[in-house]
Amino acid sequence: MRQTSLKMVHELAKADPRVVFIGSDLGPDTLTEMRDEFPNRFFMEGISEQNVIGMAAGMALDGFIPYINTIATFLTRRSYEQVAVDLCLHDLPVRLIASGGGVVYAPLGPTHLAIEDIAIMRALPNMTVVAVADAEEMRRLMWATLDWPHPIYIRLAKGGDPVVTSPEDGFTLGKAILKRAPGDVLLVSTGVMLGPCLDAADLLDARGINCGVLHMHTVKPIDADALVDLAGKVRLIVTVEEHILTGGLGSAVLETLSDRLPGRIPPLRRISLPDAFPVKYGSQQEHHRLNGLTAPAIAQAVEKAAVEAVVEAAP
Repeated sequence: MRQTSLKMVHELAKADPRVVFIGSDLGPDTLTEMRDEFPNRFFMEGISEQNVIGMAAGMALDGFIPYINTIATFLTRRSYEQVAVDLCLHDLPVRLIASGGGVVYAPLGPTHLAIEDIAIMRALPNMTVVAVADAEEMRRLMWATLDWPHPIYIRLAKGGDPVVTSPEDGFTLGKAILKRAPGDVLLVSTGVMLGPCLDAADLLDARGINCGVLHMHTVKPIDADALVDLAGKVRLIVTVEEHILTGGLGSAVLETLSDRLPGRIPPLRRISLPDAFPVKYGSQQEHHRLNGLTAPAIAQAVEKAAVEAVVEAAP
């Protein structure tokens, strides 16, 4: 996914002279073709994330569209004030390509795990927050970023993730994609959790539970119309995300439905990482297994929640 996004920066640079790339201490082989073709629009800075944000803001004020890439935790935590004041306050079209969203960097421990990035980025006025499902959807997203007038936070997964989207899905920032129509249950996912949710829906279908899947690639601005429409048709909503419980997709869905459907929200359950710093080193897959983010675990949680919802609804 990362390689696809960076190659797309080069493609966008060919299509639009406003596009520039800024990296922060990336490898020497990063975007070498763009560096050679557009040396005046390629910048590789050191470990200086706050400075990189300031550079991008200045370029955007001069009419450029900067695309920045570095590790998600450094791009969000380390330069949060600059993102808020330099980018969001002035509502500048800068694109933050954040490597290693969620627990991708599990072998490196908690300092490198971007488990709260969606929460802190969506808290900023004017910021758009996106997490696509696979490399093919990344291509469609990158074309959509070219003329988006606001800053965008793009959460990247590990890479090599299974392709679960298709060109027929299309892509529009702020518009969710209904991958599977719901029956009694609706799964709402973002990022790479779409794949496990689709697999979980298949498992649930075999158990007699018809489960829809809504891919919420844009967490902010969230597709409130799609949520409200589907919430009126189901008995249970379950959100799934590779992010802590606080402030992520589940929180955004709850807030939206509370505002738009006060007193009429169906039972809602949230599946996520716990609200805690992970203490185990290992792999992304291991963290998914430990935290119930695999397809079998999601199916089991949905089945349990569906039973509870029926009991709660009984007179």
